[in-house]
Amino acid sequence: MSAILPPAERLWWKHPLDRVEGTWIVISLIWCLTMFAMMVGWHIYGKQNLSTETYKTTPELFSTKTQAMVDKYTVRTETEANIPVVAPPAGGDVYMIARLWNFWPILELEKDKTYRLHLTSMDYNHGFSLQPENINIQVVPGYEHVIKITPNKSGTYSVVCNEYCGINHHTMVSRIYVK
Repeated sequence: MSAILPPAERLWWKHPLDRVEGTWIVISLIWCLTMFAMMVGWHIYGKQNLSTETYKTTPELFSTKTQAMVDKYTVRTETEANIPVVAPPAGGDVYMIARLWNFWPILELEKDKTYRLHLTSMDYNHGFSLQPENINIQVVPGYEHVIKITPNKSGTYSVVCNEYCGINHHTMVSRIYVK
């Protein structure tokens, strides 16, 4: 037989399986099923992956909701760009917009209270990385991503865009305060 010529018998799958080949196929199948079960287990019991909701939205609709929250719950402004700091009530919906090259508004949340954080992008794909909690979400235009968060430590959390979004990507940072 030559590598240049095609095999003489084209129905290779009708040949009997060697015992060693069968053993490796069984081992591979068992390993795949084990890894699949472990992924489900890690998601449920390991709390490593977020369970998020995603809805279709428009920039106009989302910015209207966000502006209503900002108008109602602003406590102060920060930075030279006068970004509002919003302290919404515990258990409520909070909104954050990602756009070139900032997150808007800054959130001030209460410790051990659960919030539904709504995220969307107004222009390009952005990343939402909440550090040091290691929450990473890709924020896509036209979709509203909803994450349930319960901050359990007081302090300042960094929000960083971890999806390259252009020349000033490195300046796309914000924060969330937890009191």
